[in-house]
Amino acid sequence: MTIEHISDTARWVALYRAMESERPDAHFRDPFARALAGARGAGILDAIPKARTMGWPMVVRTVLFDELLRERIAQGADAVVNLAAGLDARPWRMDLPQSLRWVDVDLEGILRHKTEAMAHHPPRCGYRAVHADLTDADTRSRVLAEAVDGARHAVVLTEGLLVYLTREQVTVLARDLAAQPAYRWWITDLGSPLLERFMVRAWGDAVSRGTAPFRFIPPEGTDFFRPLGWAEAEFRSTGDEARRLHRTMRGAWLWGFMSLLMPAKRRREMRRMSGAVLLKRTDD
Repeated sequence: MTIEHISDTARWVALYRAMESERPDAHFRDPFARALAGARGAGILDAIPKARTMGWPMVVRTVLFDELLRERIAQGADAVVNLAAGLDARPWRMDLPQSLRWVDVDLEGILRHKTEAMAHHPPRCGYRAVHADLTDADTRSRVLAEAVDGARHAVVLTEGLLVYLTREQVTVLARDLAAQPAYRWWITDLGSPLLERFMVRAWGDAVSRGTAPFRFIPPEGTDFFRPLGWAEAEFRSTGDEARRLHRTMRGAWLWGFMSLLMPAKRRREMRRMSGAVLLKRTDD
């Protein structure tokens, strides 16, 4: 079984959230994740080499997005727009203000699956699901504008999305977001070419031979976004945060030891290999 469609990744990652939630020392509880992932999510996980031992970055990413989002809400965010929302259950599992507006945007199939599964579970905030193909320019511009109509301090989430887009698509998305003044913050994940090489060694072509290959891995890192209206406000390294959360990969101690022998430039590259990024408007 391969990843045949980008929506399959939502089932795959949901299963990692379920596995974390079932741990006695879980960093978050997502009681809906296993049912949302379903049999296909389990099948994908079983088909990818070493996948069950490689879930720690997904868990770390979930925790970091949760933390960054809570901080933005504490700073006055009044709307969240989750692009390619997939099977994310934050509107149901997180402690959110009732006044908060949450808009999920994704393809009809995956969002319909989620909303039907969650029909008997009330969300913690105002919730709306919008079916849209974000690769369609006119649709994307309209949806992004309507999602923040009346909002003043919106957060946009792109968790696990950008890596599947081309540089050109990310460029247009960044400009579309910057064109709407209500979007104040952008939380995303970002990988480097070093991460791509690591994943090829770890997983082979299990991902690339499907129809959802990785595309956006900018060598310039977050500097890519600055000419498009967005600047890095915070970068949380997956490796650093994994150690904080005690969710490191097997043999992480050896990587830590080896890093002490590396030149400072190489250590910086390792730290920036992947992470969760908070972007803010450059005109703020």
